[in-house]
Amino acid sequence: MRIYGLELIRGLGITLWHFVASYTVGIRRTFAHRVRTQVRQRPSENGVFTVQYPEERLAVPERFRVLPVLIFDGKENEKWKQATERCTACGICAKVCPPQCIWIVQGKSPEGKPIPKASEFYIDVDVCMNCGLCAEFCPFDAIKMDQTFELGSDERRASHIFDIDKLHVSTDYYARTHPKAWAEEEAKRKAEADKKAAAAAAGKAQG
Repeated sequence: MRIYGLELIRGLGITLWHFVASYTVGIRRTFAHRVRTQVRQRPSENGVFTVQYPEERLAVPERFRVLPVLIFDGKENEKWKQATERCTACGICAKVCPPQCIWIVQGKSPEGKPIPKASEFYIDVDVCMNCGLCAEFCPFDAIKMDQTFELGSDERRASHIFDIDKLHVSTDYYARTHPKAWAEEEAKRKAEADKKAAAAAAGKAQG
């Protein structure tokens, strides 16, 4: 059996270097008096990467998805009933949901006629598989995947069935948590609006 002594020494040297570097990084942090609210582990970084949760938290990637939420056009501290809702209760999200964890009740007018609005919207968070198909197939950009993952509780019946009030979040909130996706969607909506305006102007000019 052939022993590669040089490679063995080099491997031990790398291990020793990381061991020493972990202590030097700790010393640098101590003397710098820096309080970190968020940390991110990267292959190029050296030192100890232990996250002191919940005081320290890993930065969540924008595409990280947990549970669906309903979007309304408004500010973050605004009530969804006072703003413009996007959901029309079409039911596509419930149809494409693999575990069938979405329940929707379509709203009705005072005369009893169906209206494009959900009066009730429920998601069983324990059944949801976080696949994102509901958000992908929604034709009105009314349902998106949120990043909130701290959902633990000591019971499941009341707190793990999210109703329409708990599911609604504003476009202001979505723009803050998903800046790249929001910018792309806004650019797409603006392009479509400009196209419609140009078509309308051309029609008036021909008329």
